[in-house]
Amino acid sequence: MRPDRGFSLITAIFLLVVLAALGTFALTFSSLQQAGAALDVQGSRAYQAARSGIEWGLYQVVAVSSCPATTHLSVPAGAGAARLTVTVSCATLGSASEGGVTVTVYGITATACNQPAAGACPGAAGGLGYVERQLRAKVSR
Repeated sequence: MRPDRGFSLITAIFLLVVLAALGTFALTFSSLQQAGAALDVQGSRAYQAARSGIEWGLYQVVAVSSCPATTHLSVPAGAGAARLTVTVSCATLGSASEGGVTVTVYGITATACNQPAAGACPGAAGGLGYVERQLRAKVSR
C-alpha cells in the first residue's frame, strides 16, 4: 500500500478554492470601481449644474436687475444620466456709496443635487448615490 494516495485531489480542491476566491475579489473590486466612476461623473455633472445656476443668478442681478430669493431649476437627464435639480438663492449683502454712486453687493448660492428633497436642494444627504455640489459668488451692481 502507498501512504500518499489522494494527495493530488486535496491539492486540486485547494487550488480551486483559492482561484474562486481570487475571482470573487476581482469581480467585487471591478464593480466598486464602476460605481465610483459613475459617482465621479455625477459629481462633475452636479458641479457644472451648480456653475450654470451661478451664471443664471449673475445674469438676473446684472442684466435683469433682480435678485430672486430662491429659484429651483431643473437640468434634464442626459443619455443614461440622472436628472439634476439646482436651487439658486440670492441675497443682498449690503450697499455702499462710491463716488456718489450707490453700489449694492449681492451673494448668490447655487446648490445642485441629484436627489432633491421636496423639489429643492440640498436633498436627503447620505442616500446611496447622492451627489451634491454648492458654489457661491458675490457680485456688485
